[in-house]
Amino acid sequence: MSGVWRYPRIVAHRGGGTLAPENTLGAIRFGASLGFQGVEFDVMLAGDGTPVLIHDEALARTTGAPGEVAKTAYPQLATLDASRRFGRKWRGERIPSFELAARLCRELGLWANVEIKPATGYERRTGEAVARMTRELWCGAAQAPLLSSFSPVALAAARDAVPELPRGLIVGRIPPQWHEMLRDLECVSLHCNHRALGQRTADAVHAAGYALLCWTVNDRRSARKLLRWGVDCLVTDALKRIGPQFG
Repeated sequence: MSGVWRYPRIVAHRGGGTLAPENTLGAIRFGASLGFQGVEFDVMLAGDGTPVLIHDEALARTTGAPGEVAKTAYPQLATLDASRRFGRKWRGERIPSFELAARLCRELGLWANVEIKPATGYERRTGEAVARMTRELWCGAAQAPLLSSFSPVALAAARDAVPELPRGLIVGRIPPQWHEMLRDLECVSLHCNHRALGQRTADAVHAAGYALLCWTVNDRRSARKLLRWGVDCLVTDALKRIGPQFG
């Protein structure tokens, strides 16, 4: 385990895993109700530049509506029901603004892993906007969120805009040049698909002075193995199988 990781060890993916509508205020509340102290969620820019919580560039999967996030203003996005695949209990959950999600996290005492999720062509703009708003929304907080992204361009923009915020690079397969990428982006952590990780690489990441986060870990056997390897943080959809005190 890395000495640079001072955040929760088990984090709820998209707020409530697969047990609540992803990237909604209800999901964040649900994760907190199960005792999670940290949540992960995705932030993308709406058509008017408002940062909102959503994973896909297209609206269809989570809302059933046509169109794209980057071409739809926030007031219209806020009318859409984001609970499409869930039952009546969750009906009416909306696409929240990043500001609303931040306020809720602070109210509930939750740490946040904020994934910068730019629409295609908006990488630099999204990285800069999310970083600046994160600094504003968590001003005076005891612990700042961790910004992460698959996009090196978005992370570089976040670094340039607000260098004091910690950053993590997300990868599917771990590239041979991972060390150089983390160094150049001034990251504190590498976030990888747990299936792509071996113990030798985990040891190398820690030896280089970086923390290691794995996603999306949903079975207990894999979770135990990764924790034995010293992985610092597991992001999970299986909130009741791999709870906040797991391991």
